[in-house]
Amino acid sequence: MFAVDCAFGAGNSALPSFPEFGRPRAITQGPKDHFFASYYAINSWSPDNRYALVLETDIKEGLPDGRLCTIGVVDMVDGNRFIPFSTTRTWNFQEAAMAFWLPGEKDTVVFNDMRGGKFCAVVMNWKTKQERVYPYPVAAVSEDGTWAISINYARLFLTRPDYGYHGNGQDPRKGVVFPDDDGLWKVNLKTGEAKLIVSCADVKGMVPEVKSADGMSYLCHTVISKDGKRIYFLSRSVEKSMEGVKKFKGVNWHTTAFTCNADGSGIRRCFPDGWGSSHFNWKPALSERDAATMTVTCRFQNKVYTHAEFTVGEEEKAHQIGGSEMHFDGHCLYTPDGNFISGDGYFDRDRFYRSWKIVRLADQKIQNVGQFYVPEIYRNIYSRCDLHPRWRPDGKMIGFNSVHEGYRQVYVMDVKNR
Repeated sequence: MFAVDCAFGAGNSALPSFPEFGRPRAITQGPKDHFFASYYAINSWSPDNRYALVLETDIKEGLPDGRLCTIGVVDMVDGNRFIPFSTTRTWNFQEAAMAFWLPGEKDTVVFNDMRGGKFCAVVMNWKTKQERVYPYPVAAVSEDGTWAISINYARLFLTRPDYGYHGNGQDPRKGVVFPDDDGLWKVNLKTGEAKLIVSCADVKGMVPEVKSADGMSYLCHTVISKDGKRIYFLSRSVEKSMEGVKKFKGVNWHTTAFTCNADGSGIRRCFPDGWGSSHFNWKPALSERDAATMTVTCRFQNKVYTHAEFTVGEEEKAHQIGGSEMHFDGHCLYTPDGNFISGDGYFDRDRFYRSWKIVRLADQKIQNVGQFYVPEIYRNIYSRCDLHPRWRPDGKMIGFNSVHEGYRQVYVMDVKNR
């Protein structure tokens, strides 16, 4: 059977109280599978908190490979009714269609799609269906919804097919190890104008050498700070692409983490060689220092994979979060007040449960959020169902994807003391 063990937290009155999570409840239902329409930590709720952005599919296993998926909203006022408004061919089970609400435009979202055989970003009023289409698929969107970062999803598909998009929607620049005409593009979401602000070649001298002419270096996993001043991104490289390789066998990634200013200037390495980086989240911008602070999972001091917090400009002062209990690769998620960080990990191979823990930063105390069972059909690496939680901005609800009841659906928990 399927098991969930959610913790209810209280705290020392002198310290911030742990969030009190209610029982998980599904806001989507079968027979089709559903999951949030973006990557973890991205807000999925409309500005009035009524609607949540969700994808719907009847595909359960393997790579989507360009097959059509439905994008819609869940009306959380009207009985969790699913309202489809479009479809997309540029999606995957990890980052979905990278859909964001644009707070400056009423009822408007941006999501990735393929139009005319090309990957693109679609800015759409989901109620009226009015849209504008830009030839740059989005990978991150600023908090004010005015600009985005775009990456090469065709190149990403050749190196991480569970994160890239199938098809010839972009030029993957095969045969060029460190292209100088590809990397991070800054896109104006009002006009569609775009500028290359960091190229793969720009960081060539700051990353491990790629020894094979068949290798590929690429930029990915971008996150914009809450104040819109900085971008965190990864430079990754492989000695050969994933073409013809099944489930990562024979492929080794070299990962280097960077930050830069919003215009691409001021590129800074976060850690020495060997630390790598996997998951990360900027802290809420409650102060200037907080806005420059983030938690990442990395091989801390080149020893153990764990959660670590650092501030841009003080990278050498990076410190562990939560001690040995957080020695796993989790999806870092700050609470909206910045007082806690949680991490949900991959399933263990003894019981096939995903564990989710939350750390109070003031004293490093840890509580369990829950454990969520993973049925066999959802253990495929390409179509796995990570929890990928995200907070509603007011802190009164948290949502996540899960399969603990046998199907991939979207769940929420009310938070009673926020």
